[in-house]
Amino acid sequence: MPDFFRRASLAFVAAAALTGVVAHAQIYPNKPITIVVPFGPGSGTDQLARVYAQALSTQYNVPVVVDNKAGASGFIASQYVAKAAPDGYTLLMTTNTTHAANEHLYKKLPYDPVKDFTPVALLAKGHMLLMVGPNSPIKSVGELIAAAKQSPGKLNFGSGSSSSRVAGELLRQMAAIDVVHVPYKSNPLGITDLLGGQIDFMFADAPTAMPQVSGGKLRALAASGTKRLATAPNVPTVDEAGVKGYDMSYWTAVYLPAGASPAVTARLNEMLIAATNTPASLAFQAATSGELATSTPEGLAKFQATESRKWGTVIRAAGIEPE
Repeated sequence: MPDFFRRASLAFVAAAALTGVVAHAQIYPNKPITIVVPFGPGSGTDQLARVYAQALSTQYNVPVVVDNKAGASGFIASQYVAKAAPDGYTLLMTTNTTHAANEHLYKKLPYDPVKDFTPVALLAKGHMLLMVGPNSPIKSVGELIAAAKQSPGKLNFGSGSSSSRVAGELLRQMAAIDVVHVPYKSNPLGITDLLGGQIDFMFADAPTAMPQVSGGKLRALAASGTKRLATAPNVPTVDEAGVKGYDMSYWTAVYLPAGASPAVTARLNEMLIAATNTPASLAFQAATSGELATSTPEGLAKFQATESRKWGTVIRAAGIEPE
């Protein structure tokens, strides 16, 4: 075959392939979408996923379901999505737990947070509340630290995510207290035991914590960020409460399995950004003092790399040894 015809043939094949990818993106979505969440029902990520599921379902006229696969610090959900078809119909809505912190908390992961996924979009950032039970005699961060120092190794704290755990461990390290960590599959399960007095304190994401605090069921001692939460303006930050320099936040993002086409990835990014600006999404962020923080797929990849380095530094500072 002459070179001219060979080049023309290759060009035709490439154009046909590109046309097929673009056409697939143009008709996407045309069947049910599943949003997999690594945490249990009622968690902040679960609540946010349900807001997006409703928005996407309404806007694009396809069923969107939330599938909670909680446990093992997000391993179960991450592995599930990593092995799914990269066609845009199985999404992982997750946090820094699975995609920035776990690689520093565990010696070996059953998934690769970079190679096994296609970044789609960063959605939001948020903070946590440090809480004690309704019958706890502790009324402030200062009293919590004093009680822990008076009885080393006696107080315990729960966590249902890496953010929650590292927040507690960082407080332990920065306040020089001896407290015991109690792990849970998700923050709502930890809160149940906090309500029942089985654990002494815990940090939980604002969406999970605020209903308990505003309803008077739990007492908030402090907020984990550098600013007070708009929904809890009377609650000081941990820094304001005396642990200078303390700052912990978390973020939420969406990923597809590795190998997802650029066209479908771009289309899904466009859909998620549009859903971020719906009244329901904006109301959710306002009610939980969340911060909108959207990105392109490329922007999420860069953000994740930066966050992985940051979480590694925080985890080492907290003195946490990889399991």
